[in-house]
Amino acid sequence: MPAPIQGFLNQKIFAPYKIATLVETVAEQGITSDVVLQRTQLDASQISDPNTLTSIRQYIDACDNVIRASADSSTAFQVGSRMHLSAYGMYGYALMCSLTLRDFFEFGVKYHVLATPTLHISWREEAEAAIWEFSDVYSHLMSAQTREFLIRQQMAQHVTHLKDAAGPDCKPIKALFAFPLPSDKARYERFLGCECIFDCPVTELHYPQKILSHAPHLANRLSRIMLQETCDRLIGKAKTSSGVAGEVYQLMMLTPNQFPTMEKVSQCMRLTTRTLRRKLEAENTDYGAILDDVRSSLAIEYLQTTKMSTEDIAAKIGFSDNANFRRAFKRWTGKTPRQIRDEIN
Repeated sequence: MPAPIQGFLNQKIFAPYKIATLVETVAEQGITSDVVLQRTQLDASQISDPNTLTSIRQYIDACDNVIRASADSSTAFQVGSRMHLSAYGMYGYALMCSLTLRDFFEFGVKYHVLATPTLHISWREEAEAAIWEFSDVYSHLMSAQTREFLIRQQMAQHVTHLKDAAGPDCKPIKALFAFPLPSDKARYERFLGCECIFDCPVTELHYPQKILSHAPHLANRLSRIMLQETCDRLIGKAKTSSGVAGEVYQLMMLTPNQFPTMEKVSQCMRLTTRTLRRKLEAENTDYGAILDDVRSSLAIEYLQTTKMSTEDIAAKIGFSDNANFRRAFKRWTGKTPRQIRDEIN
């Protein structure tokens, strides 16, 4: 993923659709927006405004408020079931235009940072199953009840999203939960449409492996390419808005032909090199990762918007050897420069 979600907790860079959905869901239970929005510094008018920017921390606090207000135990499932891909803007539409569900899985993980992420997601393919994996990022900041709420919601979202993309028959095989068997197991299985197993060492959602080759209903190669470019720009915008890593990213982007050293960046930020390194570690990144990210973003931009040769692009982003650039580009993107360029032709 281009930027670790650990550094995004307090950054106000996300549209308010998740909080709005939460408010709408519990309103049916008689829980007011004022109750949901306590401690978030948000009000009802702001979450109805698509120009409002919110943080992951604000969403976690809103979920915690809902739990404290004794919301119905099915609330997390209801919220996840209402979060259709169309609510996710360009990220959601890009997922719907994926050429295959394997592509959908890969894109969903790579660009998950655009979706107000409260969990880390990944996926793997086995002989009989395509498996979503969920792991905690902010569990130390919330109660066990809030953590379980977010897991239930995430599971329901994934089930909803796969049905949005591939139709109502696209159902999971089973769901694994890393917490104890609840008294309402039947509720879990009704909302997720599959067997649910508890007290597991992992939290996962399993689908039949064969679905990976299926095409979503709205699969469209050209639309997907254009939407992916938009998502790349949105991630770039998020990075330049987020924490110390964002400041470093911005400084590097100011001089794309001659990237500053870590020592020079530290001086510009009026920090010691040791302090900068420590602050970046706290955001789960480092100078080298950010430099790779900047080079990758610039290389893709040059390939898609100019006719520069790969040799010229390599030199422009600091590679003296074209072969080293090609190897690095393959590591960054999983593709060759030619493949990136061919995608827009």
